[in-house]
Amino acid sequence: MTDDPPVFDAIVLAGGAARRLGGADKAAVTVGGRPLLDRVLDACRAARRTVVVGPPRPTRRPVRWVREDPPGGGPLAALAAGAAEVTAPLVAVLATDLPFLTPATPRALLAALPPHADGVLEQDADGRDQPLTAVYRTEPLRRALAGLPAVHGAPLRTLLPALTLHRRAGATTTFDCDTWAEIAAARVRIKEHGTVLDEWIAAVNAELDIDPDLDRTVLLDAARDVAHGVARPAAPLTTFLIGYAAAQHGIGPAEAARRVAALAARWAQEQEQQDEGRPA
Repeated sequence: MTDDPPVFDAIVLAGGAARRLGGADKAAVTVGGRPLLDRVLDACRAARRTVVVGPPRPTRRPVRWVREDPPGGGPLAALAAGAAEVTAPLVAVLATDLPFLTPATPRALLAALPPHADGVLEQDADGRDQPLTAVYRTEPLRRALAGLPAVHGAPLRTLLPALTLHRRAGATTTFDCDTWAEIAAARVRIKEHGTVLDEWIAAVNAELDIDPDLDRTVLLDAARDVAHGVARPAAPLTTFLIGYAAAQHGIGPAEAARRVAALAARWAQEQEQQDEGRPA
């Protein structure tokens, strides 16, 4: 028998002026046909409550929207606004511009939190702390925020010395998208040979609200058998997911197919824009 997973909330920081993107709404920029914000929300789908700090936007998952007061106070002020809405003893804190987060990221952070620590955060390949890819104990986080002289306009790093933190080195999910070049790199990366199928199926799962932990191995094997060894099983597996969604959620097959076709069109549009050197 395994222990139940820890109960946690999530705070996603989705504000900011995105000056390096020319003022574009970063949270709405798509990678793999999905807005960056929706990708992060899917990664923290196990959270009991998800608080998004930023201007309200359409999202695939229900969230609680809040803003720092006054708006534009920076990530530390946004974190303080989000922390005020948290009810669970643990909280995952994530930035909205992390396209390679998956549900495994919060799970790994929760599992790595030592009993004596106030939180655990990722470190990138260069050893830099990533306080927006982290899990904190809620009460120590609130006390640390309350003890700061100011949060509006203050750097996020000023929070860290007030907390006892554990680091996870060498994280592979901390790649962020601050510029159009980084967004272009993320779009290329998810379509590489070794990752494109997983990325596509994850996108279809999110589009049709299918459990992302569904074991696909047997489905892929069956798809290859049915297709007589075809090397590109995305099409038959996608067909299965359409039928699965129709059976599980009562979505009409035509509507499910329409959503998947629209998702595929967004992937194609991104590729066209990428080839022409235009931002989306």
